[in-house]
Amino acid sequence: MSDEILARYRDSIDNIDAALVFMLAERFKVTQAVGEYKATAKLPPADPGREDRQIERLRQLAKDAKLDQDFTEKFLRFIINEVIRHHEQIRSGN
Repeated sequence: MSDEILARYRDSIDNIDAALVFMLAERFKVTQAVGEYKATAKLPPADPGREDRQIERLRQLAKDAKLDQDFTEKFLRFIINEVIRHHEQIRSGN
């Protein structure tokens, strides 16, 4: 494999990584607004039923995309836990 081929692959990986970061940033902007709404409406920071449905939905998407479903679930659970942590901070005024 020549350095030029490897460089093209790496450029693509870098572009994908940048897109992932911006997508996560956008997702967290929206979940921040959700957290503020939940705090105002006195709703709990977590919604286990929604979380379970999301996990199932994304596991199916992962399967369809031929991506490891367990990895996808771990990744999503990490994000969900971070969102809940943010919602708890909003609720407590921190």
